[in-house]
Amino acid sequence: MTGENSSSASQCSAGLDSNEMSPQEKKDQNRNSIENIANEAMNVLWNICECSGRAVSIFNKEGCLEIVLKYLSRFPTNVDLAISVAYCLQTVTEDNPELLKSFSAPALHVLESAMLSPVSSMEYILLKTLVAGTIWNLKDIIPSKSQAEIINAILKILSDVLDVDAGETVIRMHEAEKQRLEAAAETEDVLESTSRGSLMEDDEMEEIPHKRKVRRKTFISDLLPPTDKELRETIALLTAQQTALEIVVNMCCSEDPSDDEWEELSSSDESDAFMENSFSECGGQLLSPLCLSHEVHTAFTNYLIPKKIFEKTAFPNSTAVDICFRSPTWKSLVRKMNTIQCRALVCLQSLVSLLDVDHLGGPAALQTLAQHLSQLLFAQPDFAKHVDFLEAISSALRALLQTMASKNISQCMTPNQLMTLCTAGIHSSNTGVRVNVVSILGITGSVLAKEDGTLETLKTIGCFLLEVATKDPSLVVAGEALDALFDVFADGKEAERASVQIKLLSALKEFQPVFKMKIRKEGRGKYSPDQLCVLDNVKMNLRRFVAYQETVEKRLTT
Repeated sequence: MTGENSSSASQCSAGLDSNEMSPQEKKDQNRNSIENIANEAMNVLWNICECSGRAVSIFNKEGCLEIVLKYLSRFPTNVDLAISVAYCLQTVTEDNPELLKSFSAPALHVLESAMLSPVSSMEYILLKTLVAGTIWNLKDIIPSKSQAEIINAILKILSDVLDVDAGETVIRMHEAEKQRLEAAAETEDVLESTSRGSLMEDDEMEEIPHKRKVRRKTFISDLLPPTDKELRETIALLTAQQTALEIVVNMCCSEDPSDDEWEELSSSDESDAFMENSFSECGGQLLSPLCLSHEVHTAFTNYLIPKKIFEKTAFPNSTAVDICFRSPTWKSLVRKMNTIQCRALVCLQSLVSLLDVDHLGGPAALQTLAQHLSQLLFAQPDFAKHVDFLEAISSALRALLQTMASKNISQCMTPNQLMTLCTAGIHSSNTGVRVNVVSILGITGSVLAKEDGTLETLKTIGCFLLEVATKDPSLVVAGEALDALFDVFADGKEAERASVQIKLLSALKEFQPVFKMKIRKEGRGKYSPDQLCVLDNVKMNLRRFVAYQETVEKRLTT
């Protein structure tokens, strides 16, 4: 918006002396210039705070909050500036208890006003989504009696954002841009034709000897600012959807649940009148944080959040993708649509790990989801090349299969599909992908170990995991592979037979001192304290598992 205003001002005033402007025009131009500068400053501030904890500390100490909130309050007349502020606020309020003390009731009312804006354009959708994320970051200072309204308001915004079909929006907005440009071109042709006819009449009526009449060709595009309105609005929507998914993940990661602090949540009534007069009673009192209690799980379901996230995990609309690839200015939107799919998969992982099976739709819904993820994965023959997608979908599958295994829900991936995924994933340069596929193999193998007729599959899984444990360059992946081996071969007649036939005991005995040495030599330099703690546990479990396997082998071979 500000870029359009600046461009419009510069083009409309081209060739004019500044003294010919009215006082009101000068005032408007000055205001636009100041707000343009403020917008750029907010973007710089946001980016600095995004990557520097010291910058956030300075933001706290220098009282920047009052200034940025002042700019946020300009949202009715300058949404671009407000969006820049909202980005910055969402960044500086995350895990920043020192700043929370600076939020007075009037400051919170500014956020409330922006979040409640009735304007429904895509840019305002982005603004309201960013403000919703900021308010979630401020959950520690929200009065307990207002918490129900807050969670409903936030979830309603997220639900509305995710409800929009991004692919159809891309198609519709690109067509609108095409029609606008065609109409502008037709208007130019009419004006040019009219101008040429007028020039011919002038030449016929008055002939000026020894002089050649030169007239600059004027087009309608010279009088109006260039604009990419449709593209900018579409980008705003896609960004809002990505942000909404990230907020859901943050909500799922909340800790310290305290169910008794939540009032009963309704799915719509309270959200339509968000926090009416609720912030006025803040009074600076810090209360226990909001959390995903049973009532919030129910609110997630009431707003169809899981269902809408499930829908976003699908591949982007192929027609929209084709349109974007054919247009240089729209091509970057393909990556944004793919990013939304990956964020949805990460979000799905969080929901599956957090929500009860009933809130996810029951066992049948989980089986449908497993089939859906399998179809997504194997719909791309070259899925291993798409690292972000592979990490996201393997994380979602890992969480889903773990939940299904814990609830004794039958799994839908065939052994061939399983090994195809793991064989491709284990060669990924991304450590997270390798950890995920090893874990998936362990989860599935532990289920198969309790079934009859699975000997050959268990042998294949065991050999694969042994290969990873002994040869993967990352101790984190090797440790995960050992954990998976412990799970697969911990119990079951088929598992015991398979372990003896693949000589699991001798392989682990040989690898045990190597693993201990690697932890000692590489551990402290390459891995975090948390990772080292996990590796120490794996080392201890390896010793116990070897002792267990000795009893198994002795029993089966005597």
